Amino acid sequence: MVHGLKGWMMAAPATALVVLCLVLPVSATIAATFYAGGGPFDLYAAFLSSGFRRTVLWRTLEISLITTVLSLVIGFLTAYVVSRAPPRWRSALIILAVFPLLTGVVVRSFAWLIILGRNGIMNNLLVWIGVDGAPFTMVYTQGSVIVAMVYLFVPLMILTIVGVLENIPDDVIEAAQSLGATPVQTFRQVIFPLAVPGLIVGSVLVFTGSFTSFATPQLLGGDQQMMMGTFLYQRAMVAFDWDGAVTVSAIMVAVTLAVVIGMTRIAKRLNPMTT
Repeated sequence: MVHGLKGWMMAAPATALVVLCLVLPVSATIAATFYAGGGPFDLYAAFLSSGFRRTVLWRTLEISLITTVLSLVIGFLTAYVVSRAPPRWRSALIILAVFPLLTGVVVRSFAWLIILGRNGIMNNLLVWIGVDGAPFTMVYTQGSVIVAMVYLFVPLMILTIVGVLENIPDDVIEAAQSLGATPVQTFRQVIFPLAVPGLIVGSVLVFTGSFTSFATPQLLGGDQQMMMGTFLYQRAMVAFDWDGAVTVSAIMVAVTLAVVIGMTRIAKRLNPMTT
């Protein structure tokens, strides 16, 4: 009882800070949407009644999910290779994998403009090879946004998963192999279930980062591939539509929470130890 009380007392300052700086502002923002319009749900009805706004919401959700899946696959394979590498190489591989995090988001997005631009590296290469129809329009497309977002968030996924994979004891894998499990069975029945918590945490981080991203969609998507982050900025800072901006932010919070809850339930199904 005393130890539990001490734990609560130690956590109280951090809890109060989170409530004061995160929970209360977000709650106030969401609550404001129910009083700004003529009725409790008028702002949401106005948002969903617009075909353009529904398209922006769906595009953001689609790009975020595709980015999460691709980052999960690439990040898991890379993290698995890193975690199974000899100890003397492991640190170097981790540094190489997360090296992009040392540069800013805007810098990395501008780099993709140089690579995918009409006079960029990729198009110049295609023209030099003699590809028919080159140069192509690669920027301001959904594909360019996804490529840049995957590049942006894969290092974060690697960092999340590699720690989980490194904590899987080699004895467990060797025991499965000694009992006759094939490499595929060992991966499916031993490694993957034990890695599920890291996969879920990484997926949540990548999805929330992608869903709320602003700089990358703005630079590589523009108005043609507008996402919720850029739409929120437009409503607040260009159109000065504060009611619309608050509604967009509330919807983004709601969708993010729904996805996090859904991923948590998936984790519990895939790995009963997470319950």
